[in-house]
Amino acid sequence: MPDRSLRGMSIGAKSMESDEGVDFAPRFQAYYDCPNGHTIILPFSTDAEVPSVWECRCGEEALLRDSEQPDLKPVKPPRTHWDMLLERRSEEELQELLDERLTLLRAGKIRRGS
Repeated sequence: MPDRSLRGMSIGAKSMESDEGVDFAPRFQAYYDCPNGHTIILPFSTDAEVPSVWECRCGEEALLRDSEQPDLKPVKPPRTHWDMLLERRSEEELQELLDERLTLLRAGKIRRGS
C-alpha cells in the first residue's frame, strides 16, 4: 500500500498544465456603478450578452456605465398562505371549521397541537 501513494502534491488542487499555447477568448471590462458609490468591474467575453444591471455587494442594483435604466417588469405580489387558503374555502366555511375545532377542544375530545 505505501508504494502506491502519491507524494509531494495535493491531488486536484493544482494542475500540471501550463498556459503556454492557450488562446483566451477576447474580453473587455464592463463597469457597473452602484447608487451607494461602489464601482464593480467585471470581465466579459466580447461575444457575451452583458446585463444592464448587476447586484452590488451591498445589495443594491448597479447599473452598467453609459447605459439606460431598463424597463421594470410588472411584479406580481407574492401569494400568502391566507390567499391560497381563500382559493379553496370561503371565510364562512373557515369560521365553521374553527368553531367545530374549538368546540371539540373545549370538550376535551382533542388535545392542543393535534
